Amino acid sequence: MSRDPFGFFRVLEKHHGADLDALFGADEFGPRFDFSRGDDLEEEGERGAHAMTVKPAVPNQQPPATPPRMTLSAVSKGRIERPLRVLLFGTEGVGKSTFAAQAPAPIFIAAEEGTAQLDVARFPEPRAWSEVFDALHVLMNESHEYKTVVVDTLDWLEPLCWVHVVEKAARANAKIKSIEDFGFGKGYVAALDEWRKLLAAFEQLRAKRDMNVIFLAHSIVKPFKNPEDEDYDRYELSLHAKAGGLVKQWVDAVLFTRFETFANTDDKTKRTRGVSSGARVMHTVRTAAFDAKNRHDLPPTLPLDWQAFATAVKAHRPADPAKLRERITTLLLNASADVTTRVTTAVAKAGDDAAQLARIADHLAATVSIANQENAQ
Repeated sequence: MSRDPFGFFRVLEKHHGADLDALFGADEFGPRFDFSRGDDLEEEGERGAHAMTVKPAVPNQQPPATPPRMTLSAVSKGRIERPLRVLLFGTEGVGKSTFAAQAPAPIFIAAEEGTAQLDVARFPEPRAWSEVFDALHVLMNESHEYKTVVVDTLDWLEPLCWVHVVEKAARANAKIKSIEDFGFGKGYVAALDEWRKLLAAFEQLRAKRDMNVIFLAHSIVKPFKNPEDEDYDRYELSLHAKAGGLVKQWVDAVLFTRFETFANTDDKTKRTRGVSSGARVMHTVRTAAFDAKNRHDLPPTLPLDWQAFATAVKAHRPADPAKLRERITTLLLNASADVTTRVTTAVAKAGDDAAQLARIADHLAATVSIANQENAQ
């Protein structure tokens, strides 16, 4: 059968100079409309000039269901060793940047000039909130040997977050020109979403590249309304309370650092003044004067030194389960039959849970010590 039975396309080409192959390219219409050929096109099963090949309908296929993650077969046990997440805050000039510079292979995201006198690797000072994410993207996806990322400092970074939030909101409402223009603290709530995104990016970096995260920040003195007694002043993180609370929840250790000082009262004048020993210390446990916490069972006070901190973290991890069971067995030699029965049952139930075995051993040691003192009397 002729592909141009009425000569329509050839007339078009003759009178209008149209290049039919260019106008109705063969690539677009397929071999059936290859006008450069005059032969007939024959297809198997073709019927007349307008024969078509009908493809069978493809059934609507659903994508395979994703297997559930929350199954008993996916349950894991025991301690998981992860890179450290540390927040160190304190007065200016105490040595926060120096502490972070002692961490393994650090790289700084510095929003202030606290590292100017230190021989460390650092990104350019971020000028926008998005550039902090750019730096994390580089660390996640490019080849490098850094093992610790340091933000120096969070409170210098916070204004970049506010500017970013204001710029986003101003696209819909030109009246918003500052974080306070949102009204009723809503600007700080919006900023909190940005902090959540930033912490999620740091968490992804820890998981993907096995890097420690150190946040540095300044401290300020604020009045504290005590619901149980008289109000008093205390050191607090120099961040908005909402952002500061979120960061403190995320990290594994909140460390408050200061110069060690003592109150000295003159016997004659009765005047009291502060005297510094020159030592720089960091606190790991909350007191009335400052916030602090740790998930590593650290001593309440440590020198402001990364190696001292890392050694304390390692030393206070639960020991090997086998060694803990040996210690318990030795202690049971001086225990009563009733105590031995209860401890044996508890040890069997604990299995290889080192933390639980350590608690059993400590409790048993105290019980045996008390019993020995009573017998001595």
